[in-house]
Amino acid sequence: MISKTKNQGILFVLALLLVSCGQYQKLLRSDDVGTKYTFADSLYKEKKFKKALPLMEQIVPIYRGKPQAEPLMFRYANTFYNLGDFYLAGYQFERFTASYPKSDSLEIAAFRSAQSYYKLSPRFSLDQKDTFAALEKLQGFVDKFPDSKYRKDCNAMVLELKSKLERKDFDTAQQYLRISDYKAAINAYENFIKDHPGSIYRKEAYFGRLEAAYKLAENSVSYLVKERLEAAQRHYESFLKNYGDSDKRGAAEELLLKIKTRLESLS
Repeated sequence: MISKTKNQGILFVLALLLVSCGQYQKLLRSDDVGTKYTFADSLYKEKKFKKALPLMEQIVPIYRGKPQAEPLMFRYANTFYNLGDFYLAGYQFERFTASYPKSDSLEIAAFRSAQSYYKLSPRFSLDQKDTFAALEKLQGFVDKFPDSKYRKDCNAMVLELKSKLERKDFDTAQQYLRISDYKAAINAYENFIKDHPGSIYRKEAYFGRLEAAYKLAENSVSYLVKERLEAAQRHYESFLKNYGDSDKRGAAEELLLKIKTRLESLS
């Protein structure tokens, strides 16, 4: 008896779902814009974003310029955000802020736009075009809303993105050293030192530049060896000045000994 009642309950729920699904499909095909607006709004509030989106896509162009457009456009952008489509979310939030500069939702929309670009930033080993775009958007938000409650979140995201760029630049220099492109390695280390003064990789960059300079000298044609060894020695002195008390000093002094020994042989 209990099993029969349970089965009847399941069949009833399935029947409701089928009717609901049929009504939804019928609504998608209908010309009833008002009902679509109301139903899309209810689906959005229930966080059924996948079902709300097709209805929104149909009615957004129709409501453009009307009073209902402002809340609709915000929900439309936020639907993309909640579905993880951050390209379209960023774009739609930007459109919203441009179209409704006096909206009560302006600040959250601007923040979500910047946050969408942040979420598009890839891991450090890939092209960082989206990371640079995210930094620009986040800085733009902070400049426009300096007292925003989202400022702390923005600063944390900026710090994370800058760390990613540091790692990318340092890894590029290391890669040049690994493949024995010593000139490119020296330039990359020097650019890193200049561009990232507070980086956790700065000590390694100073040492990497010294190592690359020594190896460049050792692999140079004879008339360039002395000049490049002297340049490597200057890089040692720069390393010593900045990181003379670090755990890399022993390795740096081993390189210095090789540099001096080679210079003496040339004399």
